[in-house]
Amino acid sequence: MRTIATIGAVLAGALVALLPSTGAPGPAEIVIYSARSHYNQEPAFDAFTKKTGIQVKIFGGNAPELFERLRAEADRTPADVLITVDAGYLWNAARAGLLARVDSPELLANIPAHLRDPEHRWFGLTTRARTIMYNTRKVAPAELSTYEALADPTWKGRLCLRTSSHVYNQSLLATMIKRHGESRVEATVRGWVANQPVLINSDTKILEAIAAGQCDVGITNTYYLGRLLAKEPALPVAPFWANQATTGTHVNISGAGVTAHAKNRTAAIKLLEFLSSPEAQQMFADSNFEYPANPQAAVNPVVARWGRFRQDDVNVAAAGEFQAAAVRVADRAGYK
Repeated sequence: MRTIATIGAVLAGALVALLPSTGAPGPAEIVIYSARSHYNQEPAFDAFTKKTGIQVKIFGGNAPELFERLRAEADRTPADVLITVDAGYLWNAARAGLLARVDSPELLANIPAHLRDPEHRWFGLTTRARTIMYNTRKVAPAELSTYEALADPTWKGRLCLRTSSHVYNQSLLATMIKRHGESRVEATVRGWVANQPVLINSDTKILEAIAAGQCDVGITNTYYLGRLLAKEPALPVAPFWANQATTGTHVNISGAGVTAHAKNRTAAIKLLEFLSSPEAQQMFADSNFEYPANPQAAVNPVVARWGRFRQDDVNVAAAGEFQAAAVRVADRAGYK
């Protein structure tokens, strides 16, 4: 005969069997806020879903908009991951407490130390070299050397620059300040200004101006040239790797971090680990002509023709740390 305790156990077991399972696998979906301009055309996210079964929902916007949105939403945010361009924006987000530390041996192995936050709150996904561009019909590579040398009077009336208000140039100056201090960088910027540069607030338009002979040299991110050469291989513009005998060519990143209030933290970390893998890094490189952050991944063939270069290995966090100093230097030097 069954005891009352036994009958109770059987009934309890039957009741548990009718309840929804709480031991289901990880979340079916994670939410990303992405400031990459082509955020809905990233094959790496489709590959992640195919590999893990985890769906990815992406909301786009520019970096300042997403920063303010995350800050306003606080612990109510649906975002699990922030992906944005320029290390300065990532540095600001981490400093504001919007990103959480991630201790992942896989991320540390895949992403070099100078391309990630020293406190592991964000990690580079792609590397963006910002270097000297020149008209191959009007300038010989032997005439070029460093960012600082563009302050030489030789380049008066021959230089195109983006405005100082753009974050890419602020990050370049910030990294130079980290290396050399404000006074030395200010002297360089004053030299640029004395050369009466044509100010164009678009990397693509600077490259087109160089090709058209409106200026002979400029400074842009390399992936803009990759995009143009993919459409017009005969474009008479090539990159010159700046400062190879000194500090190395300035690089920045697009990168990602797990949000401080992520609801699906485990899946978010899994996504970052996948995006740092050679498989996903190759997809980034092929889709936007950027350099992979993971040195084990290959570059796009268009980019590979430019050869290897030495990167400035100062931590890209300097883009945020010295951004205010960069703005001060540009203002004092009259760089608009």
